[in-house]
Amino acid sequence: MPVTLHYVDQARWQADEQVRLDLLRIYYDAPQDRMPSQTVEPFIEQHLQQRHFFGCAHFNDRLLGAVAIKEGQDGAWWLSDLCVRKTTRRRGVGSRLMALLGEQAKQDRRVLRVATSSLPLADRVLLSKLGYRPVPSSEHASSDTSVTSDFAELDPQGKG
Repeated sequence: MPVTLHYVDQARWQADEQVRLDLLRIYYDAPQDRMPSQTVEPFIEQHLQQRHFFGCAHFNDRLLGAVAIKEGQDGAWWLSDLCVRKTTRRRGVGSRLMALLGEQAKQDRRVLRVATSSLPLADRVLLSKLGYRPVPSSEHASSDTSVTSDFAELDPQGKG
């Protein structure tokens, strides 16, 4: 499936009815334990109102998957809430979306981060397969222990 990367910010959300419908459908398809349906629209609107955006998998004039993106103070992109439409799951859409974001990060010399403290094991396995690695926690590290932070990082420059 030749998926391309599209971004949805507040302006695009307000201007494009199809984008609104697609993004809502993506998150309404999320498992209820991850995102109860009554929280979908407030989640999207709050994320966009805080000047964050979504990276989306685009195919055949439709958005099939999305990940919420928040830019950190150091310029890193914090990714959360990856979700793919139920009808296109298990076809590589989520992996392709994450790979496209990795390629964009490399071009922009940006680090991608994902908070892992509350992720299910399956999500952590996916991140590992995609090249995300736990980051050593420098303030807790000592010579005889290896403590990692509560996030995984994909550093396209190979520094992380």
